[in-house]
Amino acid sequence: MTLEINSALVKELREKTGAGMMNCKKALQETNGDFTKAIKTLRQKGLSNADKKFSRKATEGLISSYIHTGGRIGVLVEVNCETDFVARRTEFQDLVKNIAMQIASSPKVTFISLDNIPKEIFAEEKEIELNKADLIDKSIEMKEKIVLGRVEKTLKNLTLLNQAFIRDPNITVEELIKEKISLLGENIKIKRFICYTLDN
Repeated sequence: MTLEINSALVKELREKTGAGMMNCKKALQETNGDFTKAIKTLRQKGLSNADKKFSRKATEGLISSYIHTGGRIGVLVEVNCETDFVARRTEFQDLVKNIAMQIASSPKVTFISLDNIPKEIFAEEKEIELNKADLIDKSIEMKEKIVLGRVEKTLKNLTLLNQAFIRDPNITVEELIKEKISLLGENIKIKRFICYTLDN
């Protein structure tokens, strides 16, 4: 027997996730009306669809700016999509603004993703971790495993895509972008950004 789902709940889920009405209803039925689990289900399905679009060329988009209250921090960011039609959509424009605000609130962030971090920085961090006192008695295999985990954690703090989204800390910026890819049906990529901070 199929669980009857309240239409107000379906509407709320649609507003929260941007997914279609039927997908929202199905997700709620699959999770026995559990709103949180339904969001997770939709995200998982959306992310898998978004992954397929990740390799598509994105050459349209927007350059946006954000000046933080007080005028001491300013951000310029370029976010690309596939068509100017999507670039004009409110959902895409809101995404770009949110990304600019995210950058302003993340002073440690210097790179877009782990792929953008130069090998020299990785090697430098690895050397620092290898020489830490708590690893002296560990086997080479165990030491390597621990070091790689620590280095990845450190470097993730420097990357924009791995930051918890300021408006919803339950998702990362990468997951936010994948949700919008799923919603808008086009690949979306952050191409570059720069953050200006007024020196004291």
